[in-house]
Amino acid sequence: MAAALLSCLLLALLAVPACAAAPAAPSPVEGDYIARDFRFQDGQVLPELRLHYITLGAPHRGADGRVDNAVLLLHGTTSTGRKFLAPAIAGELFGPGQPLDAARWFLIIPDGLGRGGSSKPSDGLRTRFPRYGYNDVVAAQHLLVTEGLGVDRLRLVAGTSMGGMQTWMWGERYPDMMDALMPIASLPTQISGRNLMWRRLITESIRSDPDWQGGEYQKQPAHWFTTVPLFTIMADSALRLQAEAPTRKEAEARYDRDVAEARRNYDANDFLYWMESSWDYDPEPELGRIKAPLLAVNFADDQINPPELGILERLAAKVPKGRAVVVPAGAGTIGHQTYTQARVWKPYLEELLRSLP
Repeated sequence: MAAALLSCLLLALLAVPACAAAPAAPSPVEGDYIARDFRFQDGQVLPELRLHYITLGAPHRGADGRVDNAVLLLHGTTSTGRKFLAPAIAGELFGPGQPLDAARWFLIIPDGLGRGGSSKPSDGLRTRFPRYGYNDVVAAQHLLVTEGLGVDRLRLVAGTSMGGMQTWMWGERYPDMMDALMPIASLPTQISGRNLMWRRLITESIRSDPDWQGGEYQKQPAHWFTTVPLFTIMADSALRLQAEAPTRKEAEARYDRDVAEARRNYDANDFLYWMESSWDYDPEPELGRIKAPLLAVNFADDQINPPELGILERLAAKVPKGRAVVVPAGAGTIGHQTYTQARVWKPYLEELLRSLP
């Protein structure tokens, strides 16, 4: 009884919206763009690269015939574009009168290379699939936006977690293409320290799984899944995990559920590529190339991007029109996963959009 009461009190303190009503997400339109003879940065070429995407709203063309209301939204490492359709995001952002009202904006939400409906190792090539990096992912996104959808100007590029990292890259690679940038739950520097070490633990568990067979398995390797809860430990908040698992029995049950969910949803090769695809990520040296106003938002209880490192504020200052905000831990923040709760960071998005001419 006491444990249950503590759990309820903690969940109330966190204000985690378990069943909160939210406006229904607008109906998405899904599509695929095929990039022919896509060349990866290591020189490998795929004759056809499929890039899956979702759009909400419709493009508006100004007097010059160019689309003037496009917004690009980029998802995190283990998710797809559909993450943005969850009520905690879509219900806060895309409805009537909301910051990214789909009646006003043309929202472009791709599945990143290697994920979801886009081309990936599990489609058949396994580890013969090119070893892509974030530079390849961003190049593919750019092809989709420009060649696939005919958009050469973006009002906003925003992304969460891995998508936030790629938002910094968009600002550097295509500095004249957007009006504003909003990276959320990310740092503009190469993955290192603890952030690399926990990822390496998972990737080594895949490579050393006896069922992995160098990536040529016929059925999913059985052993590496036991390390996936590391992602939960790093990405969630200690307060919420304690609230959800306040006893030894409940914590063990939570661990078992995470492993079972991973077995249902993840392919070993895809996951390996996800974890290792940041090998080429290091925007720090070129931050001065970013021209658009940039507002970076992180969270004080994020253990993947811990604020005590001081990296975000130091490096955001290198962006000519850059600003960094670290949201204090409190009601509604749930560690790194706070990026899934748009109501926490929506005020900063509204502020950024209001500042634009």
